[in-house]
Formats: sequence, structure tokens, C-alpha cells
Amino acid sequence: MPLARSLSVTSLSGLEDWDEEFDLENAVLFEIAWEVANKVGGIYTVIQTKARLTAEEWGENYFLVGPYVESNVRTQVELIEPTNPELKRTIDKMNSSGCKVYFGRWLIEGSPYVVLIDVAFTAWSLDRWKSELWDLCDIGVPWFDREANDAVLFGFLTAWLLGEVCTQSEEPPHVVAHFHEWLAGLGLVLCRHRQLPVATIFTTHATLLGRYLCAGNVDFYNNLAEFNLDKEAGDRQIYHRYCLERAAAHCAHVFTTVSQITAIEAEHLLKRKPDIVTPNGLNVKKFSAVHEFQNLHAQSKNRIQEFIRGHFYGHLDFNLDKCLFLFIAGRYEFSNKGADIFLEALARLNYLLRVNHSDVTVIAFFIMPARTNNFNVETLKGQAVRKQLWDTAHTVKERFGKKLYESLLVGQLPDVSKMLDKEDFTIMKRAIFATQRQCQPPICTHNMLEDSSDPILNCVRRIGLFNSSADRVKIIFHPEFLSSTSPLLPMDYEEFVRGCHLGVFPSYYEPWGYTPAECTVMGIPSVSTNLSGFGCFMEEHIADPSAYGIYILDRRFRGVDESCNQLTSYLFQFCKQSRRQRIIQRNRTERLSDLLDWRYLGRYYTAARHMALAKAFPDTYIYEPQEPTSTTGFRYPRPASVPPSPALSRHSSPHHSEAEDNDDEDERYDEDLEAEKDRVNIRQPYTPPLKNKGLF
Repeated sequence: MPLARSLSVTSLSGLEDWDEEFDLENAVLFEIAWEVANKVGGIYTVIQTKARLTAEEWGENYFLVGPYVESNVRTQVELIEPTNPELKRTIDKMNSSGCKVYFGRWLIEGSPYVVLIDVAFTAWSLDRWKSELWDLCDIGVPWFDREANDAVLFGFLTAWLLGEVCTQSEEPPHVVAHFHEWLAGLGLVLCRHRQLPVATIFTTHATLLGRYLCAGNVDFYNNLAEFNLDKEAGDRQIYHRYCLERAAAHCAHVFTTVSQITAIEAEHLLKRKPDIVTPNGLNVKKFSAVHEFQNLHAQSKNRIQEFIRGHFYGHLDFNLDKCLFLFIAGRYEFSNKGADIFLEALARLNYLLRVNHSDVTVIAFFIMPARTNNFNVETLKGQAVRKQLWDTAHTVKERFGKKLYESLLVGQLPDVSKMLDKEDFTIMKRAIFATQRQCQPPICTHNMLEDSSDPILNCVRRIGLFNSSADRVKIIFHPEFLSSTSPLLPMDYEEFVRGCHLGVFPSYYEPWGYTPAECTVMGIPSVSTNLSGFGCFMEEHIADPSAYGIYILDRRFRGVDESCNQLTSYLFQFCKQSRRQRIIQRNRTERLSDLLDWRYLGRYYTAARHMALAKAFPDTYIYEPQEPTSTTGFRYPRPASVPPSPALSRHSSPHHSEAEDNDDEDERYDEDLEAEKDRVNIRQPYTPPLKNKGLF
């Protein structure tokens, strides 16, 4: 009798454990994506970080399928002979038929097997396959769309691969094929059309039409049901891509997407409601600093402060110890990523800090790659001046130390008035003279190619935040991804995030949002929105997100001005926190990292595969999800101490300010007790096994 299984996929603790094990020996998983060993965007991160957990579950029966890109293979893949005899026969058969298919291990955590297909080598078949696609599906692909042409080649080749796997096996295994995004979707459509014995899953990480519409400043979410989809896709010359994506969504046994907000979008634009939401996770151990994350924050913050000393030389009239570092990072999509609302909120925050005579200074970093031709000379000069001042101070210190040493050697207390001579004062005067500056500190660290039309710079000109001495909010636009080899800010992204106090991501269109997720696992509070997948996920699973350093901005049910005021309020309240309160909040934020671990979120993918197997092979697999009860929710409670107060939590934080020792003494806070209460709400990582009947 087959095992009846049930689980809820709406909340983490609703996923029930299975007592019996499920034999996967005759089940094979192929995960197909254009970004396997080929970094293009965020899907690469999803597949790369998830690979270890999936490889642990499926072992030798897990294969990733992607395009062969020689430059990537040289550094990321170890080419080997196929270990599976059926797969070896399949690859040999395809290679002898005019294809080039490679097999190897991807050199990432988990070392999964990869099958890489050289699509360019089979370009001679493009016209024939495009004609076949037209005959089968009435989808015509224009000759000039290279990306769509690659999708056609990749789709036909992956369908060929899966068909050969089934043919070459004496006793065909139960094959699960998981396709990511429209670039891989044609392979799924062909599998269903050819009636291959394959359980298919299609995951869209963001709909094509949704991304294009939002990029055009359309009132997207209020008009989801009103769009003429064919016309909108045609106007943007992506109708053929849209058809491929929609066909894959409808042909799949199981259709998934990465968040609830994208599920609503997919239901309207692709006309199919997702069967399950599969949130994106992270390998938390990779980002985890065990119990040292607070110290790492202090170390990284010191490195950012060194950059600030150079960037603002001659105008360093603010206290760096009372300086907060905010940042926004990602693709340069000015409106989609919320840079517009962030800048407006910074202007309003500047006014509030000034009228309230706050001694806090906010420095906001914009890390968004744009077209530049070189570093800004004034920015480079600032770092050179800082280094020169440092060298001068060391020179004077050595001269002072030598005189002090000689005085003590003869048994005399030094005459302080004679310790610094005229030459020392001359050296110091020259150094001070070098720090004089006639211009304001630059906004942008690079020379922009399109300075006059750049959205961020134009917005800065409009709101008038030019890093003047009177402003309590300063802006630094770094139009390049961070690198530890940069002469300006020699830090990689992870170090930089650790050193900041708050990540601000008020996105209008963000299907998931890895940037706030990375902040969370590193213990850095962040601002997200209820239009981002991450924000919706946190709202669903945390009773009071802001108490844990997750600020959710309402951009779905409020106008732009209201949302901007709400963001300003969040930022102003954050500026009013004491240093001790921020330390406690970081402790709370870091504890949420378990929510984003693939060891928890990977079970959603497991459930999707179970569902697909049950639909494709109903005689072998049974899947019966149950509706969650009111008691199965996975929701963090409100912390015992809100707002965060510092009274009794000194042991886990770096050196603290004496001036803040008496803050909130009347409010009790026991960090260990609170952490234990939070841990009770998290089940231990568990990968549910599968069960089948009558497998070979």
C-alpha cells in the first residue's frame, strides 16, 4: 500500500516530518537553467547555494544542466567521464550525432555533477528547430533576438538529452526535470509534447512582462488585471519570449515561483496560479561568523571610517563615532530598486535631524554600477591626503618616542615643551595645509559618462544634498561593484555590508531580494517593502518585524508620498537609537538567519518535486497536502524587550560607550533568555525523505 503523505507549504513549521523513508534509487533529478556554471544574474546564486543541500538529498542521481561557456568552465568546472552508464551512453550518442556535450563537477559546495551543452556548436540546426517550433506551438522567433535563439537551441538540446536518458535506460528511471526561467522553458514544452516519461517543474523567478512593465514606470500592481498582455508584450518586442514563458508555465506538472507577490503577478500575467511558492535561501554557514559577527561589524566599520576620513578631508566636522552608515546596492534600476524614494526620504531625514539639533550624521552609500570612465581625481586625492597625514603622524610619533626614550635612559623625566621641536611643528603645519579644500566633498567617486542625465545625480541636484557642512545627511555614489583590490574602498561586498548599520531597499519590483537577506544573515538590519518577496516572507513569519531589525515599507497600499514619509520615519527612529540598542537589534536580526537557511527553505523545493512525481507517476507516488491549521504557523513572537534596550546584555558586544551605560536602565533585557525563546520557534533542520512503492 502506498504511503500517504501530507504537508503544509504555507509555513515552515507546517511541514510535517515523515516517519518512513523514501527510496530515491530509481529517481533522477535534472535541474536545468541557463545560469548553471554561468553567472548572469540572481538565479546563479539560487542554484549555486542550493546545490549542496540538493546533492545531499539526491546523491549521485542529481545532475545540473546548463550551457557550455569555455571561460567559465576553465575556472569553475572539473571535466570528468560520466559515472552513470546510462548518462554516458546518452552523451556519447549525442556527441556522435553532431552535438558537443560535456560532463563534470561544478567546483562549488556539494560538488554537484553538471552536464554542459555547447549550444553554439549546434547552431546549424537553428532554422530547422525554429521551423519545428512554429509548426508545434505557433511561436515564431525573430532572427535578430540572439537570446531567444539561444533559448531555442538550449531547449531542443535539453529535450533531446532527457529523451535519450529515458531511451538508453533498460528500466527507465523516474526522471524529475526542474526548469528555471523562460530561457530553459522550451525544453519543458518539448518534453510534454513528445510525451516523455518525465515529471516537470517550472520556476519563474520574475515574469518577463512584469520586469519590462515596471521598468517603464507603469502603475503595475494596481492594474494587474487590466493589462492587454499580448499587446504589452508586442509593444516591447518580447511577444515570442512571453509565449515561451507562458507555454512552459502551463505545460509543467508543477509551476512554482519565489514569493507570494510574484505568485499574484504570475497568476495575472501567465494565467496560471503557482502550485507552490519556493522562497530563495542562503547557505547561512558561509556568511556566519559564529559568535564574532559583532566584532566583525566593528572591524569592517573601522575600514569604512578610514575611507570617510579621506573622502571628507578638509570637511570632517562631524563625529565619526556618532555616524551611521546606510546603503543601497544592486542593479541600476532607479525606480524599480527604490533609489528615488530613498533619496527623497534622505532629504526629509536631513531636515528632521537639523531641526532637532541631532548630533548624528548619516552617510548613505549608493552601490549601483553605471557607465564610468575612471575614478574621480578629487576622490583619489582624498585617500592620498589621508595616507599622507597618517604617515606624518607616524613620523612625528617616532621622533617623539626617540626623545622620550633617550630622556628616560639618563634617568630624567622629559621636558614636554622640548619634546616637539621646530621641525616637528613644520612637518605638522605642512600636513594641515595639505588638508585645506576649497570645494565640497564629491558626491560621486567616479567620472560618469552621462553625468547630466544620470537619475541619481539629477535627483541629488534637485534635493540639494551636496555634502555641505550644514547637512546632517551625506551621500556617496559608488557606481561600481565593490572590490577588495579597489584603490578607493578596498573591501569586498560582504565586508562592506558587515560594516554598515542599515541596508535600505525600498524596491517597487523585487520578486525576492537577496540583498536584504544577506544583510539579515550577517546581523545587519534592513528596510524592505511589501512588494518584495523577502518583505512578504518576513511579514508572514515574524509577528513584529521591526523589533527584529526588519523594517517593512508599505508600497502596495500607500501612495509614493505616504511611503516616503513612512521610510523617513523608520530612518529617523533608527537614528535616535543608542549604540547599545543597535547592538541588541543586530543580535536579534542575526538570529533570524535560520529562517533563510536552505536547510529550512529547501523543503519547499522538496515538496515541489514530490508533487511533480505524484502527478507524473500516480501509480508510484502519492501526494496529499493538507490545509494548515491555525496552530501550524511559523511566526516569531514579539521580543520580550521592545524597543531593544541595553540594560543587561554586555557580554556579547564589542567595547561600548560609557556615555550610554545608563540608558534605559529600568528596562530589563536578558539576551540569552530571549535567544532561547526565539530558538524554540525554530525546528531543527530536517530534510523530509521520500517514499515510494515497487521501485526497481
